[in-house]
Amino acid sequence: MTTNDKWTTIVRVPRNATSEILVRTGTYWNTEVVDIRLYSDGNPTRKGIRFNMDELTNIAKALMKINEMNKDDIE
Repeated sequence: MTTNDKWTTIVRVPRNATSEILVRTGTYWNTEVVDIRLYSDGNPTRKGIRFNMDELTNIAKALMKINEMNKDDIE
């Protein structure tokens, strides 16, 4: 990610006093992407994933499926 790229933060998920997960959208190498990354002390770490917007639908479906499976285990 360069400083010239425009990124939009969708959500911040605090993990503890010094780290959080950021879900962001933006452009990387002229491709629209989603970036889900762990930040520590306000700096991005290598722990995360970036994927093309074209892949978003399939990834969202997979995450929803996992979420539904976990709901069944809790109830």
